[in-house]
Amino acid sequence: MLANKPVAANENTHITSSQQSPGSDLGTFPDTEELFHDGPKNDRTGFYFASFNYVNSILGSGVIGIPYALNKAGFGLGLMLLLLVAIVTDYSLILMVRAAHLSGTYSYQGIVEAAFGYPGYVALSLMQFLYPFIAMVSYNIVVGDTITKVLIRLFSLRATSLLARRDVVVALATLFVTIPLCLFRDLARLARWSLASLVLVLFILFCILIRMSSISEIVPVTRDAWAFADTGIVPAIGIMAFAFMCHHNVFLLYESIENASQTVWDRLTHISVGVACVVSFLFGIAGYATFTGNVQGDLLENYCWYDDLMNLARLAFSFTILLTYPIECLVARSVITQVFSSHYSTDVQHVGFTLAIVGVAYVLSITTDCLGVVLELNGVLAAVPLAFILPAISYLKLEPGPLLSPHKRPALGLALFGVSVALVGALQIAFNVNDKTGPDSCMHGLVMPYCNQTVHV
Repeated sequence: MLANKPVAANENTHITSSQQSPGSDLGTFPDTEELFHDGPKNDRTGFYFASFNYVNSILGSGVIGIPYALNKAGFGLGLMLLLLVAIVTDYSLILMVRAAHLSGTYSYQGIVEAAFGYPGYVALSLMQFLYPFIAMVSYNIVVGDTITKVLIRLFSLRATSLLARRDVVVALATLFVTIPLCLFRDLARLARWSLASLVLVLFILFCILIRMSSISEIVPVTRDAWAFADTGIVPAIGIMAFAFMCHHNVFLLYESIENASQTVWDRLTHISVGVACVVSFLFGIAGYATFTGNVQGDLLENYCWYDDLMNLARLAFSFTILLTYPIECLVARSVITQVFSSHYSTDVQHVGFTLAIVGVAYVLSITTDCLGVVLELNGVLAAVPLAFILPAISYLKLEPGPLLSPHKRPALGLALFGVSVALVGALQIAFNVNDKTGPDSCMHGLVMPYCNQTVHV
């Protein structure tokens, strides 16, 4: 067990495998303050504020896609898969910190390097950068599409107005919201923003529950809407894994906790994943019950644009994304800093890396409004390995004992589960790359046919 002393790490700390503790029984480790150095000590946050950060890092844009996942897998089986993904995610998050104790390295890169050497470190760093970076691009796209349409609705803007242009809206959001938050060096200072983001997610859920009865009057019933199972099991798991993915944030979260230890982390993980699972269940059931087979990948796109309550929900969702965006940026910047700077980054490097990452994400987000294939590939080829495969195989390599020993079997099962999902998902993407009806199609701005009917909402 770690000493009862908080881990003091800045976001660019990287500990090599040479700093492993003797033995592998999770015994006493050297003073963790001595392991993390070359930078100012981060602020710490208490257990409950840490849980806000934790839940917020899970409940990003992916939660809006849960109803669509239920549609792909079938309602009954989809709910069972959602619970399975939550349980597997909980175990894999705990496994990561156990692997950190075994290796004596308190970064994701450090664990994989200790297990598989420098090639493993490079491969993990690439995936750990690409996943949050592409998420940042997708967040900008959703913010641009959503806020632009809300502004047009609220202020009756003409098409020629600057505020009716998504590139301008995203630029303003970037300059005045995301960049100031992204310039924080650690997650502790984002805790209160994470609480605000969580409140907004619950508000969106409240709006969806209110609209369940009124909008059902105009939404057509689809055939086999309540079928227990369907054929889209693997895509559904990919969407759910994307929704629960927060493994790239683990050690930023861990280092922000007061009196961090394996016991504290386990309890925090159970609570945070449990809360995220309940919220995801509510989003999935309410969203699917409202639209059944008509549900889209972005649930809020199903609501009519003249529905002002849901326009308010869209606005809240955009702010939620803007408050989640900095967490992804911190992770991407951490990887870049570790690669290009072996010690604590200077203020100039810190600002430079931040502006470069945010700037490139902005440019990419305004050049397209359809990242479907890229995002699906990101989920299958990055989210699944990051969430399930790499934590499991790293633990299996670092933990002494036979591969089929009882304490290793759950990790082996996790690794096999992740490999199966990744392989089948990659094959499905390869065969269905020209399918324009799946999650790779562009759905932004589509007006649903039932919205042309006159109805008071």
